Amino acid sequence: MTDIEIIQLILQGEKEKYRLLMEKYQPLVFRTCLGFVHNKNDADDLTQEVFIQAYQSLSSFKGKAAFSTWLYRIAVNASLNRMRKSKKKSILQYFKSIHGTEKEIQDQLIYETPENPEEILISKEHSDWLRVALDSLPENQRTAIVLSKYDDLPQKKIAEIMGISEGAVEALLQRAKKNLREKLSVGSKK
Repeated sequence: MTDIEIIQLILQGEKEKYRLLMEKYQPLVFRTCLGFVHNKNDADDLTQEVFIQAYQSLSSFKGKAAFSTWLYRIAVNASLNRMRKSKKKSILQYFKSIHGTEKEIQDQLIYETPENPEEILISKEHSDWLRVALDSLPENQRTAIVLSKYDDLPQKKIAEIMGISEGAVEALLQRAKKNLREKLSVGSKK
């Protein structure tokens, strides 16, 4: 059964079919949210919010783009909104939340588990710097890099989600990578 067929059944009253869409797209939405908020619990909460919002807006889905593209847009917008709200936190609260992140984030950002404690500490510092650097990027650059690196989406799909051209996505990714390199090189010199 296609996404469109499932959506039609849901809109005709078979609300329990929404579970099929949730099961299919939950990992994608979660990864996208995690790429923005860097915290498993926050990403779980945000994923639930995205699916609730998508369900409530399902009748507005026109099928012009793939359902996944529409859902990604909701996830990106919800993540950006959450980040805007969280920026109101003090810098001290922010750094406390970084150091309190779950091991799953570290496992995603650290490719090998170091054996000695010093390597673990250095890897955690690098992960923290990467999160801070990602969060400091302009929204459009952050969105492009998260969709590219966390969700491993091709530029064409990112362009659809962001509503821009593939060339604009390429430019955003290049600027984001350049900005990240600069921010990370400054962070590693501290």
